[in-house]
Amino acid sequence: MIIRTCTALAILAVAGCAADRSPDDGGQDAKSAKGAAAYPLTLENCGVDVTYKAAPEKVVTLNQTAAEILIHLGVGDRIIGSGYEIEKTPDAIAEQYGKIPQLSAKGDTVKHEKLLEAQPDFVYSSFASFLTKEEAGDRKELHDLGVPTYLTEFDCSYHEAVADADFDMLFEEYRRLGKIMNVPEAGEKLAAAQKALVDKAVGEVEKRDEPLKVMWFYSTFEGTPWAAGPGGLPQHISELVGVENIFADAKSKWAEVSWDEAAARNPDVIILADLTRGEPNDTAEEKIELLKKDPLTSKLPAVKGDRFITIPGTHMDPGYGSASAVPALVDGLNKLG
Repeated sequence: MIIRTCTALAILAVAGCAADRSPDDGGQDAKSAKGAAAYPLTLENCGVDVTYKAAPEKVVTLNQTAAEILIHLGVGDRIIGSGYEIEKTPDAIAEQYGKIPQLSAKGDTVKHEKLLEAQPDFVYSSFASFLTKEEAGDRKELHDLGVPTYLTEFDCSYHEAVADADFDMLFEEYRRLGKIMNVPEAGEKLAAAQKALVDKAVGEVEKRDEPLKVMWFYSTFEGTPWAAGPGGLPQHISELVGVENIFADAKSKWAEVSWDEAAARNPDVIILADLTRGEPNDTAEEKIELLKKDPLTSKLPAVKGDRFITIPGTHMDPGYGSASAVPALVDGLNKLG
């Protein structure tokens, strides 16, 4: 308890110093940058008004994807710690990511004490479940300590489907982070580049008389498959490219389904999440082997005909790689005919 109290006092001191620093103090991003943010900056995020008193300089990201987004915004050098590292880092940013201290073991989450020891002035998470008392600390507690947070709007409530989830929501997240970090032009540039990537891919979709039925097969847990439902980017991407997600009527954006249900709905194409975290049946190759060996799924025309499309698993969740899921899917669909 003594350690926690002392650390909390230290973090308040750091946050106080950051709050007193004006954009004229000579920070790297504050030097009369065109369109520089005006502080204090207040944004409504997941129903909470959050005030950022200055451009963050000591950031903790609670998951790998969040860190990757900030790297692509050009502020990776401000990340002093991250956690929940579960996938192989993309080669393009592996060197930068490798310099970030990990505040938790591989595959584990950042805990409250470890977060406070890092003394951040900003915390960014892609998962609501990480901003709880049992994990890094709930948002109110961190805000009371003078540490503002940002939680992706895709997961304000853990695992729930998000109404109207689409790429515009993701691109707005880039813009908002750009403002928070005082690199607004970087946020706009990243959003524009990814929108162009998506738009180009959608324009290359080969039209069909009838939409193909697809299953977004993410993972298994104790033999039970998890598939994309409504209220997430896979559902939005399905609509963009003109295919039908067979589990669009599920109760959550990632749904625990059954092989009986999957077989009954008989997808024309199975979209495989290729994961590198090391869990059973995570890789696309393992998923194909599982589908071909199972007495039920092995009889599906999609499995017998090798009608598979492989997409990195991280691209199915909101993040920098999500836009790349669209050209990968369109290319796969066009090749399948």
